[in-house]
Amino acid sequence: MYRKTYAEIDDCALKENISKIRAYYPEYEYCFGVVKGNAYGHGMQAVNALIAGGVNYLAVATLEEALKVRIHNREIPILCLEPIDIEYLSIAKENDVTITIHRLDYLEGAIQSRVDGLKIHLKVDSGMNRLGFKSKDDLTKAIKMINECENLMLEGIYTHLATSGLNDAWYDRQIESFKAITSDIDLTKIPIVHIDRSLTLVHHKKVDFVNGMRLGICMYGFAQSIPAPTGLAKIKRALKLRKNPISEPIFENSLKLKTAIKLYSEIIDVKRVKKGEFVGYGAAYIAETDMNVATVAIGYYDGVKENFGNVFCKGEKCPILGKICMDMTSVKVSDNIKCGDKVEIFGENLTIHALTRRSGISAYHLLTGISARVPRIMNGKEFEL
Repeated sequence: MYRKTYAEIDDCALKENISKIRAYYPEYEYCFGVVKGNAYGHGMQAVNALIAGGVNYLAVATLEEALKVRIHNREIPILCLEPIDIEYLSIAKENDVTITIHRLDYLEGAIQSRVDGLKIHLKVDSGMNRLGFKSKDDLTKAIKMINECENLMLEGIYTHLATSGLNDAWYDRQIESFKAITSDIDLTKIPIVHIDRSLTLVHHKKVDFVNGMRLGICMYGFAQSIPAPTGLAKIKRALKLRKNPISEPIFENSLKLKTAIKLYSEIIDVKRVKKGEFVGYGAAYIAETDMNVATVAIGYYDGVKENFGNVFCKGEKCPILGKICMDMTSVKVSDNIKCGDKVEIFGENLTIHALTRRSGISAYHLLTGISARVPRIMNGKEFEL
């Protein structure tokens, strides 16, 4: 690490989060850890901490991501959520990567590839209109084709749910759609049926025919607990649901999860700026008084945004000034701050939860916005992304 800008990963927090979730939802046999997007910005090195906590299957977006996981773990099964180009199915098989079948012509290509022993999961489009079988007839035909070929092993079936279902009917409609599309199939004969993601897992009771849960953002410290509406909000919700009834959701949960990532940098320059002088590109900030302005070795390419508001140095709040550069950020500091001092972008003083509320940036975008240029440190050691 040549620049003292880095993200610190707490592997113990990751293990504890998974352990708590598994204890809270013991009825699920399969626990998929979704590690797409560089494990939500934590780095693929984190997969072994997730596995140690109780994850028994991983999920990625691409074959490239699956192969990065394999650098750190050779045994854990991996599901690729996006279709893998037919010409690379042999690589998937060689690396024990389960593929997603989302349409009949892709299934035909997989059969014709003659790659033996491919594990597959069928994707059902229950209403999101993204990937998956939307027709019961097509899905039934797909099952027949799979049963008649020798090189594919049907291990699972799943869908993706678009909303929480707390105040909308889309969750219920998607569940009913999944049931209708799979109505000609005996789901009990398919080893893994997984529907829930973090958001729906915590807000709804387990669907009886489901035995797998996909954990995304909650693994990384976001329990998705939402207070039940009270007072006027409760009355308004009741009136709304009288016209559009939905199944009874679960609002709050008692999961006590920890965020496992902190972002740091350092002061690389401090200078005195006089009243009326400007700071940064476009003269976006004009000094209202004489002040000390420090340059921090981190910028928007690393994941920092103007609406973060401030950073912390020596426990002091340091307001961000003007426009953030690609590689550097200007902040107002006291006389107590010197070159070489450590800067916290988020961590103990400004938590990710607080930062998401302040900036309006979702935790998904915030975590995955930390670029690969920023080294990840776990247990005092830097690891490559």
